[in-house]
Amino acid sequence: MSYWIRRIAHGLSALFAVSVLAFLFLELAPGDYLDRMRLNPQISTETLEAMRTQYGLDRPFVERYWSWLGAVLQGTWGFSFAYGSAVAPLIWSRALNTLLLSVCATALAWTLAVPVGVFWATRKNSVGPVETFMGVATSLIVGVPELVLAVLALIIAARSRAFPVGGMWSIGVSELTFVGRVGDLAWHLILPVTVMALPAFALLARHVRTAVEDVMDEPFVTKARALGISGRRLVLHHMLRPAATPLISIAGLSITSLLSASFIVEVVMGWPGLGPFLLDAILARDVHVVIGGVMCSAVFVVSGGLLADLALYLNDPRIEPN
Repeated sequence: MSYWIRRIAHGLSALFAVSVLAFLFLELAPGDYLDRMRLNPQISTETLEAMRTQYGLDRPFVERYWSWLGAVLQGTWGFSFAYGSAVAPLIWSRALNTLLLSVCATALAWTLAVPVGVFWATRKNSVGPVETFMGVATSLIVGVPELVLAVLALIIAARSRAFPVGGMWSIGVSELTFVGRVGDLAWHLILPVTVMALPAFALLARHVRTAVEDVMDEPFVTKARALGISGRRLVLHHMLRPAATPLISIAGLSITSLLSASFIVEVVMGWPGLGPFLLDAILARDVHVVIGGVMCSAVFVVSGGLLADLALYLNDPRIEPN
């Protein structure tokens, strides 16, 4: 239990550090939200100074940070200058969209990577066209940036008209039944999820292959073969669980990489998640929205790490530190 308390404390400490650094970087960056208004000759200097005082931009860094921290404890997450409302409602709806995209991409990547990686590992001593194709294909996919994949996906969608070009819903979706809405959402998810899942799948398949190959040389596997156990039974009942330990650790890192990839994919493919919202807030210097988006992403990353630790413990309770 003490390990989990320390682990949660470390996660909270990481979130605190991220919030301080995010505020500090925005403080060091030149300009503020009122810069564009200063270019308008119709807005007087007195009006700009009054707005600066109203938004608290004239207060010291520490005072503004503690004011924002109090807003977090109240559940508002600060005030958005551009939208004129609390940040939390603006963030959470888009965060759920990003989470949906990332979870679907993660599920697809692991669903494909595990059987492909296991099959690849069982052909450890074979050097044929299948093994060569797997090695070359995964290397090529890993080497292609998500930005290029997203642009290619948009070109395919525009020319084939088989998939929607951006967005999350079709026009008139409110008139559809519940089943129709789910189908429309799934239709819009296909391309962005595929773009995010492909690089993750290629990398994870290699990790699965390595993990299973390492287990294949263990004495208990050799003993199982000597007892006549082979094929699918050997893999499912004797090899997968020991091989899962390093893979679960990688799962936490895969969440981080998919979240970073989701921001790029969302901006390029018009998915209404945190990516486009955060980009607009950065360009407008809407400080609290930027901090809220960064912190929301940090919460996802820390939560992913905690879930990976929990899955690691459930898979093998002996690994819990004292």
